[in-house]
Order: sequence, then C-alpha cells, then structure tokens
Amino acid sequence: MNAQGVPQLRVDFPLPLKSLLDAGVHFGHQTKRWNPKMRPFIYGARNGIHIVDLDQTARLFARAFHFVQETVARGGHLLFIGTKRQAQEIVQEEALRSGSFFVVNRWLGGTLTNFRTIKGGLERMRQLERMKEDGTYLQLPKKEVSRLEKERDRLEKYLGGLKNMGGLPAAVFIIDPAMETIAVQEAKKLNIPIIAITDTNCDPDKVDYVIPGNDDAIRSIRLITQRIADAVVEGTQRRKEQPSRGDEGGHRGGPQAEVFRGRRGPAADAAPPADAPTN
Repeated sequence: MNAQGVPQLRVDFPLPLKSLLDAGVHFGHQTKRWNPKMRPFIYGARNGIHIVDLDQTARLFARAFHFVQETVARGGHLLFIGTKRQAQEIVQEEALRSGSFFVVNRWLGGTLTNFRTIKGGLERMRQLERMKEDGTYLQLPKKEVSRLEKERDRLEKYLGGLKNMGGLPAAVFIIDPAMETIAVQEAKKLNIPIIAITDTNCDPDKVDYVIPGNDDAIRSIRLITQRIADAVVEGTQRRKEQPSRGDEGGHRGGPQAEVFRGRRGPAADAAPPADAPTN
C-alpha cells in the first residue's frame, strides 16, 4: 500500500519466461483452428502451429496469480475445473494440495446455477458415508447395500471434489474454456470471475483473467495449475495471519479483466517439447 493506504499493483512475475518456454506453454493449435479473437496474444506461427506471445502470458499470469491471492486472503474459495483426460490428475492433485474444490469428471449442468440441487446430492453422499461408518449397512440385505454403494460411488465420482463446498466459489480456474462451455456459461451468468488457460482456439472474451497458453500439453497444464494452487496457499496463509479482515465466504463477483498488451518475445525460436499438441 502507498501512504494513502491504496493497494499498489505488484509487478513481479510469478512465472518466469524460461519456465513457460521449457513447459511448452507457447505452443498453440494448428493455425487453421484458431479463434481470431486470440490474435493479440499470438506471436506468430511455425510449421502450421500458432506460437503464443509468452511476454503476455507472463504478465497476464501475474495478474491472475495476484487476483487469486487477494481473493483467498479475503476468505473466498477457488473452484478448479479440468475434465479433459490429461488435466484430471493434475487438477485434482493441486486442488487438494491447496485446500480447494475441484471438478475433474463430467461437469453436471447446474453445478453453479442450481447449486441447491447439488447441495442435496452432497448431503445424500454424506448420509451414505455415515450409514457405512455407523453400521447401518450391517442391518440391510446385501442387494440393498450393493445398490447404495453404487449410488455413493457415483456421487463421489461427480461431486467428491465439492464435498465441503457450502456455497458458490469466489472464482473458478478452468483448463480449456473451449471445452468447459457449460461451466463457463454458468460462471458468467452468476458473475463469478473466470481464470483460464486460454489456447489459440478459445474465445478470450468469455474469460475474465486470460492466461494465454497451451491447454493440451501435460507440462504446460501442470506448471500453470501448480502456480495457481501456490497462489491459493499463499492467500490462505495471509488470511490466517490477518484474522481481523474477516472471512468473505464464497462468491463476491468481480470486474471483467483488462487485457495487458505485452511486447513480443522470442518464443517462436524454441523447439517444441515432446508433448506439444499437433492439432
């Protein structure tokens, strides 16, 4: 803060260019599959693949990182969303590490916009868990126990990552908003800020905190997701150190993101990593 108590924008970058380059964050999709709205974030093309401007990625990631820190420090919670195969394990692992909520299997329509129904499913899951633990199953026929276990497994598969979520999240972090269209629509409808790894085939206008980059390669997904989780951890620590600020709970909405216009970088000269996308 300055002398007048006004928060100042931090200019340090939590993701150095070398880390982004090494993880292949700069490799987009084939040029024929691009979304023209991503033009401002593209450095150029190489061998038919669009190259993301990593200077902008670093700047925009810094903005997203500090937004997550501040949101969590004020008591908000982040929901991680990544249902594509190569993102599932990473997203679940990092959400658990940071004490966040997550969805890694099919997004159930209404998860945000009809949260009351979702809460009913969560309560049913807790009820079945209590029945298993308190010996109720021992008093039931085997067929009935089998049916209840199948129900519990299904609820755990789709709602397990939301188990202790008492209300709407303060923000969502999404791997591939072009794939998670329903989640994006629901968050936008409720004015929940969206942070997303936004590849060259995505529409950045639907994302509040755009992180231009490769949303297919495992190393790229892991690097960015880990650092977002780190922001949650740091925000949580700040909240614990400043209890007087209070807990803001869940969703408080937020303004649309501004677009930083980073200078062009040398990303196009690097060779692609082994797991760079080919489509």
